[in-house]
Parts: sequence; C-alpha cells; structure tokens
Amino acid sequence: MSSQIRAAHILLMYKGSMRSQATRSKEEALAAINGILDEIKEGADFGQMARQYSDCPSSEEGGDLGFFPMGAMVPEFDAAAFALAAGEISGVVETPFGFHLIQRTD
Repeated sequence: MSSQIRAAHILLMYKGSMRSQATRSKEEALAAINGILDEIKEGADFGQMARQYSDCPSSEEGGDLGFFPMGAMVPEFDAAAFALAAGEISGVVETPFGFHLIQRTD
C-alpha cells in the first residue's frame, strides 16, 4: 500500500453535517450523490461533475485534493480512498461532512 495517494472527490453536504451550510436534507443529498454517480458511470467527467456539484472548495480544481498520507482524512474517507486502485472511483462514502464520491488519481 502506498504511503501517500492522490485523489479527487465530490462532496454533497446536508443540513446538520459537519461544517455544512447546506439546506438540503440528508435524504436529498444521498439521492443527488447517487444521481451524480450514475452520470459518471454513464461517462460524465468526474472533474467536471465536481466543479458543477461539489460543496467542497476543491470543486474549483475538479475536486483534486492533492497527495495525502493515510490518517490525513477522516477514517471513512481514508479507508475508501486507500482501497481504490489508481483511476478507480468509489461508491458513495458517508463521513461526518456528508456524502462523497472519491476518485483515486495517482
């Protein structure tokens, strides 16, 4: 396992998630992130989808989080990101911040 990986993500926050100012419900966020995942599976560009939909400031960079070591992110995110092969995209991952799609890019 690599000591560092590079990844991008799409984050949809919901009312009550950590640091969130979103007004959508948890159910609405989950439905939306599943719709985004479906579009990506049908060929939509991950980076473009991040720019369009992600609630994270990284959206301006297509969701790119740069390189990070194990332990730099919350445990749920780390586990999902480090389990991916380069180029692979996760299913929906829930963390205290909301719902993520993660693409390992290194």
